[in-house]
Amino acid sequence: MMDKAQLDQMRQYQKKVQDKGPKPPMLINFLKAYLIGGLICLVGQGVFDFFAKIEGTQGETVATTLAGMILLGAVATALGFYDDLGEFGGMGAAVPITGFSNSVVSAAMEYRREGFILGLGGKIFSVAGPVLVFGILAGFVVGLVKALAGGYLF
Repeated sequence: MMDKAQLDQMRQYQKKVQDKGPKPPMLINFLKAYLIGGLICLVGQGVFDFFAKIEGTQGETVATTLAGMILLGAVATALGFYDDLGEFGGMGAAVPITGFSNSVVSAAMEYRREGFILGLGGKIFSVAGPVLVFGILAGFVVGLVKALAGGYLF
């Protein structure tokens, strides 16, 4: 167990390391994330506009746009392009739905040598599974609260 003097000494050392360490270029990182996130949104708007001409309702347009963006993210990951995009854009590439697609496909690609069912099929849900479960659970809880409140909350 450490005494007070050792604890203070450790805190001083950690502060020195933090002060002397390299500082990330925050403004540049923000601009890169904004640029990449904006480009992904621009592509998404193009996909939305394309499906708006084909689909009958806005709900169908939204659904097909989401599916299309997930497909584009998966293809970009499979081709190795999305990794470079994520390396450059950081959270600008990770936050949109294409980032979710990237994380699911990346997890599956690591195990492709183990076969289609046990490798790809088994590992593709290692990331998607918890997200889907908790997303569905959150939707159920919000719906339940809304129903119990007589539908007046939302």
